[in-house]
Amino acid sequence: MKSILNREALSGILLILLLSLTAFLIGDMDWCKALSFSPMIVGILLGMVYANSLRPAMPDSWATGVKFCSKRILRIGIILYGFRLTLGDVTEVGLTAIIIDAIIVCGTIGLGMLIGRWLKMERDITLLTSCGSAICGAAAVLGAEGALRAKPYKTAVAVSTVVIFGTIAMFVYPIVYRTGVLGLSPELMGIYTGGTVHEVAHVVGAGNAMGDIEASTSIIVKMIRVMMLVPVLLVLAWCWRPEHKDGDGATGKSSVTVPWFAILFLLVIVLNSLISIPAGIIAALNTTSTFCLTMAMTALGVETSADKFRQAGAKPFILAALLWLWLLVGGYALVCLFS
Repeated sequence: MKSILNREALSGILLILLLSLTAFLIGDMDWCKALSFSPMIVGILLGMVYANSLRPAMPDSWATGVKFCSKRILRIGIILYGFRLTLGDVTEVGLTAIIIDAIIVCGTIGLGMLIGRWLKMERDITLLTSCGSAICGAAAVLGAEGALRAKPYKTAVAVSTVVIFGTIAMFVYPIVYRTGVLGLSPELMGIYTGGTVHEVAHVVGAGNAMGDIEASTSIIVKMIRVMMLVPVLLVLAWCWRPEHKDGDGATGKSSVTVPWFAILFLLVIVLNSLISIPAGIIAALNTTSTFCLTMAMTALGVETSADKFRQAGAKPFILAALLWLWLLVGGYALVCLFS
């Protein structure tokens, strides 16, 4: 902890803090709310603008503070995110929605890995993009980044892809629903939306554009997907831990790095289910969580320049597009199958 509490590092943290406050102000504007752009999304965009304009003038010593925000503050935000959920959310939508969510999460990550191998993509970007598409967008990408210890620019690329296709879905779903082509009831449309749209903010935007029943059902189903982040992170920590060489030169896997923030995230959900916490405190905790995640996203943006996207190439966007099509078509087929 001493290494981060120096003057230069604090300057880096202050930079991220100021950019994040700006993101919060912009995110509160009506036009931004209409697009369902959360402060997190605005934060990474502001960070990337800074990275591609003023970043060369930033002292190298500030980088420690920026990294602190993208790592430590991120984990705090993920833990506090658990106060948005309760175990009661699961029972409200029934077993069908849970099964659909589980198939969507496992199927999307599995399909993503196959497509990534076919495209000969880097493992980290493949997993980050797949987790973001499968679970809860940027928050899942950030959580997986903590388990995989991926480079910041890879995380930013993955976040960008899920934000783009999540935004497209937010506008497409209400339009297709209103045409009557899908032939789904309000409850089933809610399950379909919550089970397949990327970001929580995108689910809220799409649900509210369709109706009250669709909105409430989609949010609950989406929250169940968010809960699935914990087991996914534990599996990632076990299966994709880094390799090491022993004294004889033999290669093997290092000990498992347990993502304790994921365990704490689950414990917070349980606590929120067992104890009645005043609404005012919950609102404050949720705001704090959003701000911490906004700081983490902003820090990732600051560490991501245009050349990093050129380095990643078009493959992550192809992967995200194919996964979006799977969610669109495969999710609809699942809902019809279980209806």
